[in-house]
Amino acid sequence: MNWPNLIHDWNRADGPPTSVHGRIPLLDDETLRDGLQSPSVRDPEIAAKRDLLHRLSKLGIHSVDLGMPGAGSKASAAVKALMVEIRDHRLPISPNVAVRTLEADLVHVAEIQQKIGMPLEVGAFLGSSPVRMDVEGWDVAFLVKTVQNAAAFCRLHSIPMMMVTEDTTRANPEVLKAIYRAALDGGAQAICLSDTCGHATPEGVRNLVRFIRDIVLEGQAIRIDWHGHNDRGLGVANAIAAFEAGADRLHGSILGIGERCGNVALDQLMMNLILMGYWEGDLTDLPALGERVADLCGFEIPANYPVLGRDAFRTGTGVHAAAILKALRRGDAQLADAVYSAVPASLVGRRQEIEIGPVAGHSNVIYWLEMNGYDVSDERVERVLGRAKQGNRILTDAEIRALL
Repeated sequence: MNWPNLIHDWNRADGPPTSVHGRIPLLDDETLRDGLQSPSVRDPEIAAKRDLLHRLSKLGIHSVDLGMPGAGSKASAAVKALMVEIRDHRLPISPNVAVRTLEADLVHVAEIQQKIGMPLEVGAFLGSSPVRMDVEGWDVAFLVKTVQNAAAFCRLHSIPMMMVTEDTTRANPEVLKAIYRAALDGGAQAICLSDTCGHATPEGVRNLVRFIRDIVLEGQAIRIDWHGHNDRGLGVANAIAAFEAGADRLHGSILGIGERCGNVALDQLMMNLILMGYWEGDLTDLPALGERVADLCGFEIPANYPVLGRDAFRTGTGVHAAAILKALRRGDAQLADAVYSAVPASLVGRRQEIEIGPVAGHSNVIYWLEMNGYDVSDERVERVLGRAKQGNRILTDAEIRALL
């Protein structure tokens, strides 16, 4: 089929930004760290976390945040166990952990590195916004000295360091410049911009990333990470904007779980990056991963959740069902997948589902009968459709079979 003639894609009218050409985003999974900071989820057992590591590796995720080893003995033991899993199974995924920019946290990382025998990158975080500095009674000199001490410790113990500024999207430019330059001068290999409170808009993200890239780094080949939250519902859009503006690695969690309104939904981000031509990957195992995370964390996936929700590829509307059925009659599964869906269900190993309810039409019933092995007759169609029109919800398969 000649797709360009059937869909005019306004999203690609001007092509990708110049900064994207030849670049592929790296993805960092935060499900096992920032995701578990949600007050509405539970912390899975180690065996379950090991399973998630394998699933994430299979999806093509570049790196994973294993937790905060400075949070206590249980947290430190979990990081060690997951490091062993990555090492012994040679998983193609790079580990990192979150730490305060303090030696008290960094000593745990030095110990783990030495014991496991593989690098463990630290995301050393430090508040940077005026509101946080005011609350804590910090000044710029204190922040710079704190960063210098942490960088010196990391350099001494060969710990890869990523400097993370908390609340970057509300921070003063000169403060950011001072913190990042102190970290880079001390040997940090990467920096991370954080929308800790979910404050940013896509335009704000672009402004920030360009400032960091052009003014702070001045063309240096330093990895820029983006860590976003979803308080304004802009998490995924902001992550894409960050990449387009020059960020190299994007953070997110499966199902977007995390503090308050959650993190960037990594599953939605991957889907969008593929559809935009920015990333390549096989997402057929994504629904199983989403269900696994939901089950382990005690989290219910909303029915209308993009791609992974029960209703993502499900319709009970007669007009929609008729169009999908016409495409299937032509033997064109791709057309059926596109006529009323911007995301192909086949991308994640699912298919379009047609249900029968109050706004259904004849096509809904015909489709159901054919998909479930029943001969289609006018009497059957009218009987089922008549019952559906009298109700106030979708009929279950058991109810339809009882009618037949």
